[in-house]
Amino acid sequence: MTEEFAPLRIKRVVRETCDAVSLVLDVPTDRAQVFRYRAGQFVTLQVDVGGEPQRRCYSMSSSPHCGDELQITIKRDPGGLVSNWLNDTAAAGDEISVAPPEGRFVLGEDERDIVAFAGGSGITPIFSLIGSALADSARRVRLFYANRSRNSVIFADSLTALAAANPDRLTVTHHFDDESGVVSRAVVESFLDVTADADYYICGPGPFMDTTEQTLLGSGVPRTRLHLERFQVAPLPSDAVNGSGEVTEKIVIELDRKTTTADYRKGNTLLQTARMAGLRAPSSCETGSCGTCMARIVCGSARMLNNDALDDDEVAEGWVLTCQSLPTSPTVHVVYE
Repeated sequence: MTEEFAPLRIKRVVRETCDAVSLVLDVPTDRAQVFRYRAGQFVTLQVDVGGEPQRRCYSMSSSPHCGDELQITIKRDPGGLVSNWLNDTAAAGDEISVAPPEGRFVLGEDERDIVAFAGGSGITPIFSLIGSALADSARRVRLFYANRSRNSVIFADSLTALAAANPDRLTVTHHFDDESGVVSRAVVESFLDVTADADYYICGPGPFMDTTEQTLLGSGVPRTRLHLERFQVAPLPSDAVNGSGEVTEKIVIELDRKTTTADYRKGNTLLQTARMAGLRAPSSCETGSCGTCMARIVCGSARMLNNDALDDDEVAEGWVLTCQSLPTSPTVHVVYE
């Protein structure tokens, strides 16, 4: 990821719900090209909280095909240092450091119809995708949107207006946990139409995404049609550290035409190892979704805990997401190209 953070002024703060805000960012004319984006992408913010620099990724909720100003939406999260700080303190006129847009959670070129599953703030990139799909294609869109309750629905009025304006192309189905229980496999199955020629987009809390993904795959949806965007880092599985039985000692890292050999500390990912060696390895989401940290293993092996960014051909060629990769051989040689 480029380190060229730019100071952008917050033009407006929109209170979406009691625990979610949208920040409309003022992009200067001389930065317009740098901040061009595709629907579904995100930006990385760098902020100072309590004297400590923090970086977080937030998806655009605006659509580049609708003439929208650049907007990100942030939901308060229990224990979320930056999300809570932004909800509490962000104000019009403030400047915030923002890196250029990134991400692969975008519309495909085949213009297949869209079936989207959003949970809570997972609506953010999907709302951007829907806006572009309706404005720039003939795609039809079906949205399943789950929330804790009716008063926690982000973009409620906007979704209602979009559906009313596009009655033949957009249908929105709401699910409220406090009325119908948490989303189950049966609920997802009841929404599915597996005969549809569609791409499937999923974004939301981990359990919601896992249930939806497993149900879609079990119903015959090809994995190549699934697109996932994760906001949270999945916990390490119990066998993640020494699942291979190999003891890793050294990690060789090629970055910016320099080669560094680092001692390996048990349990660290390749990205964490690079950082501990003092290297500024590229990274962004750190959940295995964006592909920013991808590098190629030329010797040795590693296990990816989560991969929502690389396709099968890339994995076969040795590419890994270093933020999600644990070494599984005595030595691993990884190259950032």
